This record gives sequence, structure tokens and C-alpha cells, in this order.
Amino acid sequence: MATDYDAPRKTEEDISEESIEELKTRRMDKTSGIVDIDESELNEALELPGADLSNEELAVRVLPRQADEFTCSQCFLVHHRSQLAKEDNGRLTCRDCAS
Repeated sequence: MATDYDAPRKTEEDISEESIEELKTRRMDKTSGIVDIDESELNEALELPGADLSNEELAVRVLPRQADEFTCSQCFLVHHRSQLAKEDNGRLTCRDCAS
């Protein structure tokens, strides 16, 4: 893309005046803040608690906790031993919960 270096350049004052005028016109436009939401799309993606999921299958393979992993006593997530922050009376805590 070619650049015309001989063309007059806008000063910062010109740019700020243009943006102020643009903001003023947007403020007067009543429809500029309205967002179109398709309610039918929202209803299709909405899953209610207690929905019948008996015909659904897991897409991942679930493995039991490995020997080098632990379950955090606060967040109940399984982490690798490298994430162990502290152990108090058999209660294991991950780094995220300890901080």
C-alpha cells in the first residue's frame, strides 16, 4: 500500500475535535446502545438443572487418581505432586488454594 507523504497531516487537535464530535453524535443516537439478542438462540443453549441426561455419553476417558497425584482438601481437584503446597495432619493443599 502506497503512502502519500506530501498529503497534509492532521494535528492531534484535529483528531480530538473529530472524536468529540463523533461521540456527541453517538450520544444523540438512541439505538447505538441497544444490542440485538436472539432469544431463540439463548433458549436452545440453556440447560436446566435436573435435565434428563441419561442418553448422553462422556467424551473423555476418566482415569483414577495416579500414585503421583493428590486430591486437594479445599478445592477437591486432583493435582500432580509438584503442585502440593502443604500437608497438615493428612490434609493436602494445592498451591492455588494455599495462596
